[in-house]
Amino acid sequence: MISLPVVIISIVLFFVLFFGIGFLLNMLLRMSWIMAVIYPIVCLFIVNQEKLIRYVEAPGDAFSGLFNRVASLAAADIMILASGMAGALLSGVTIKALRKRGYQMF
Repeated sequence: MISLPVVIISIVLFFVLFFGIGFLLNMLLRMSWIMAVIYPIVCLFIVNQEKLIRYVEAPGDAFSGLFNRVASLAAADIMILASGMAGALLSGVTIKALRKRGYQMF
């Protein structure tokens, strides 16, 4: 069980972290939604407990284990991961708004 202060700090941390990473990637790669596409893969790596080679050696077991792990996430974990997705999406919206107003990043 995660305490409430840890959940609140984690939500803010994930939001700010993935907003910043998304903003930088959007500036450098000039793709407004790159982090929104990459973030679900990052979430799977966060939740994953298997070694990557297991997905090649025994994909049925590895993917079913990953699915079970994702399905058994607690509400606090889902809120934390969702705040990261919100930060990634907001970075895309921010970059699009800045470019629309004439700001050229790199």
